[in-house]
Amino acid sequence: MKQRLITGIIAGALFLGLCLLGGWSYQLLLTAMALIGYYEFVKMTGTPAFRGSALLGYAAVLIFMIPWGLLGVSAPLSWEQGIWLLLLLFLLVTVFTKNKLDIRITALLFTGIVYLGMGFSYMAVARASNDGHGLFWTFLLLFCIWGSDAGAYFVGRSFGKNKLWPAISPNKTIEGAVGGVLISMIISLAFAIFVPDLLTIGRALLIGLSCAVLGQLGDLVQSAYKRVYGIKDSGSLLPGHGGILDRCDSWIIVFPFVHIVMLMPYY
Repeated sequence: MKQRLITGIIAGALFLGLCLLGGWSYQLLLTAMALIGYYEFVKMTGTPAFRGSALLGYAAVLIFMIPWGLLGVSAPLSWEQGIWLLLLLFLLVTVFTKNKLDIRITALLFTGIVYLGMGFSYMAVARASNDGHGLFWTFLLLFCIWGSDAGAYFVGRSFGKNKLWPAISPNKTIEGAVGGVLISMIISLAFAIFVPDLLTIGRALLIGLSCAVLGQLGDLVQSAYKRVYGIKDSGSLLPGHGGILDRCDSWIIVFPFVHIVMLMPYY
């Protein structure tokens, strides 16, 4: 617990400090996190991390993370165009390697690219929001996610009796999940009360609910992956916490979701 606390304070201070700075500092941090997360994902699947189509994957993640807004230019392709071209490229890899890299491997790698690339890219989009309040929106989502995590943990430990999904994550309880939802919604309501010009009560409730539900589902997704491959943590970068995927599994689900369903400004 001591190691976990020290790591959390140091990593949290670094992350929040660069988030406050924004711009290139935060963009480079998110890009590094995306690449490390993809490395952890590739290693988890048992695929060589620096050979074959895995290298193509790192390049694709980097392309996802290009900050077109900071560069002052428009993206040459839409999300749909970029993802389809990437899919085509990975399908062709199976042909050109004569199935040395078969569809099962390339499908996994493609999934990891979209999962990590889009997840961290939307975190950058939130901070760089053109309405001039990117820090507000970023902190809103992060605090709701963290509040949900803390609420689920402490409520689950204190009152948890009914298992939520024991086949995937045996320690999570229904009571903890409900506690996480309530805490997240209370936090989002607090944001709306203090800054009513940016966030209505109705939208705050929807964002709080989305952060809690999608955040917990994101955590279960990562638990399911790790259970398939028989590992406890995705990496060891953060002592006491595991890897980037272990710490950011909720973030990279929540940030794209709230943008795609238009719960917060995209442009």
